[in-house]
Amino acid sequence: MRSRLRLFAVVGLIATAIDIGLYLTLRNVLSDGADLSFLQVLSADVVALTAAALAAYVLNRSFTFRGQRNARWVSHPLSFALTALVAGLVDLGVVLALEPTGLDPAVGKVAAIAVAAVVRWLSYRWILFSEVRRELAERRVRPPAPGSFRLSVVVPAFREEAGVASSIKALREELEPLVGSDQLEILVVDDGSPDDTAGAAERAGATVVRLPENKGKGAAVRAGVLAAEGRSIVFTDADLAYPASMVRPILAELEDGWDIVVGSRRHEETTTLVRARRLRELGGRGVNWLTHLVLLGRFRDTQCGIKGFRSDVGRALFERTLIDGFAFDVEVFLIAEQDSMSLTEVPVKVENRQGSSVRIVADTGKLLADLVRIRRAAGRGAYRPSPEQEAVLSAAGR
Repeated sequence: MRSRLRLFAVVGLIATAIDIGLYLTLRNVLSDGADLSFLQVLSADVVALTAAALAAYVLNRSFTFRGQRNARWVSHPLSFALTALVAGLVDLGVVLALEPTGLDPAVGKVAAIAVAAVVRWLSYRWILFSEVRRELAERRVRPPAPGSFRLSVVVPAFREEAGVASSIKALREELEPLVGSDQLEILVVDDGSPDDTAGAAERAGATVVRLPENKGKGAAVRAGVLAAEGRSIVFTDADLAYPASMVRPILAELEDGWDIVVGSRRHEETTTLVRARRLRELGGRGVNWLTHLVLLGRFRDTQCGIKGFRSDVGRALFERTLIDGFAFDVEVFLIAEQDSMSLTEVPVKVENRQGSSVRIVADTGKLLADLVRIRRAAGRGAYRPSPEQEAVLSAAGR
């Protein structure tokens, strides 16, 4: 499947060619060898802009977004028509301002298109940002989530032989009084550890999923969510950088009707028990800024290590994730945006572990490369739901 972005770009080039070609043609027709009046320049540009805008709309609807009724560009045409109007007025303003200077009309028109393109892009981002945030903030009416347990806690683990048992114990002590011992599933995913992480987790009473080789946190969380049998599924780090008590508010929000609940270290009510080193904090903020290249919603903290999902929605989401490393969190947000899943952020308590396996420079480089992969995958439609997943999302109140 050809990239949607490539189609969008091709349509943009066609519309631009129509705009410039028709504008220059009309100028020649109207001038008849004489200087053009203000009204004639205005008329030529209005006709050219209108024809280009109509061509872009028809071509994008017919090709770029064909069969995608839920695409925001198609489902909210008025918002984008207003954006085209604003960009058109900017184009007109630049053309009319440059006309008295004696600049070549073609050069003046190209300059006007360039300025209007910047305005259009910024407007699109603002519109989509507003639409995405509004859609994600709407809870869905849905039937009860399927599952054998009330809660599954997925713990991705790599080389955690020394500490995984104490983490499992802390989770049980915190959550069993809330949901009952028979309604709690703790599922540890051993991400190809060379030590006895899996054995230590089993002896502590957890269900263990073993990956044959180390693939990354994204692969471990994916395996855990797809294997979990709880009606609500929460994943958290093996070192419990987010205390076991943080699962409680996430479970409460899931059972209150949200598809996805994410912890946010940038939330105004978040409490930091042990601060990270300054370089690590700056690196985290930089990573979050880079995710704006992929996401529309401008979430304050995409990489927080504790998130929860309604079971059927979570499976429909993770069945499509492709990234094995830390950037899988960005895929979660991207698919949630694309499918209009409901999502809310909650404050967290965080105790930064100095022995974390995250390496700032190397892992930021890998995350950037994965963001490029995600953008390309989204462009070719890799994250679109299958008919089976579409049925799940529709049944879940999409």
